[in-house]
Amino acid sequence: MSEDRRMIADSLNRFLGDTYGIEHRTKVAYDAPFHDPEKWTQLADLGVLYALAGEGQGGYGGTGFDIMAVFEPLGRALCPEPVLPALMAARVLAAGDETANGAGTGTGTGAGIGPLLSGAVRYGVAIGEIEAPYGLEDIAAQAEAVDGGYRVSGRKSVVYGGHVADLFLVAARLGDTLAVFEVAARDCAVSGYGLIDGGGATEVFLDDAPARLVVADGAAALQDALDAGALALCAEALGVMDRAFALLLEYLKTRKQFGQTIGSFQALQHRTVDLATEIEQARSITILAASRMGTPDQSRTVSMAKNLIGRTARLIAEESIQMQGGIAMTWEYPSSHLAKRLVMIDHQLGDTDFHLERVMAAHQAA
Repeated sequence: MSEDRRMIADSLNRFLGDTYGIEHRTKVAYDAPFHDPEKWTQLADLGVLYALAGEGQGGYGGTGFDIMAVFEPLGRALCPEPVLPALMAARVLAAGDETANGAGTGTGTGAGIGPLLSGAVRYGVAIGEIEAPYGLEDIAAQAEAVDGGYRVSGRKSVVYGGHVADLFLVAARLGDTLAVFEVAARDCAVSGYGLIDGGGATEVFLDDAPARLVVADGAAALQDALDAGALALCAEALGVMDRAFALLLEYLKTRKQFGQTIGSFQALQHRTVDLATEIEQARSITILAASRMGTPDQSRTVSMAKNLIGRTARLIAEESIQMQGGIAMTWEYPSSHLAKRLVMIDHQLGDTDFHLERVMAAHQAA
């Protein structure tokens, strides 16, 4: 972590610690619009989103470690603001800028990145479908060239941040190629809903929706966005696990049974040490994945991290609730919300089974 990244993380931790307490979080995360628009503006004013893009796109970061610096504090605060779709959109828009200025395969100019990073325009990245929830191979949405422009048809499922998006970046087939198109939210049928752990997503229905081509050969750009999003979720999970573990330690040091704190019981001490070891292993694999962003090993290492994070997150959720007992299941106590978020992270952008299969396939190909 460089000094600049530590400053980003420290600023975020202070801001979220002061403004996003558990009472405020539960108040805004479970009812539409499933986040706090005022806090979103304040986050954007802090310049946090600029850390998600490189200097060539007007940002000051864009690396794997910049992603970690932003998302670990978000996880620690259980912040439901739609930063994940902003990250994924920035990756796709950057690829559109590169192809437009390079091989000429995109029609985007990267003009959307500036308003995205300032927080003025919000994007949803519409990749997954009911029959293709995680991977790119089975995407069925179709696009066609019409009267000098493009039209897109299909359904996109569980689009994070789509309930508040102004624009969508849609993955669709253009002939034999998987391309990326920009579609205005007003030209789609959008059905938003809240997630079980807070925050929102949407189903997007497109019926000959007018579209602008961003990346003509978009498979690599889309996979990069999925990899960056998965790394962000791993970093977020580290923040959630750190907070869950801290709450567990506090409980073990204060809860008394038979006249002594339960943290003095050897059986609970052993289980707690095991959890600390698992968290550090999860942190190590996430650091490795961050270091390999932009290399040929990016996708494989991110899948390794997401698989381990998914298994560790579920373990932390189950063990912390079991050792804290009934209080951990109450709405007012943070542990119940932390546990829900940890379980949900496993299912976002590919669960443990999906990423294990990707790692196995990569090894077989090698």
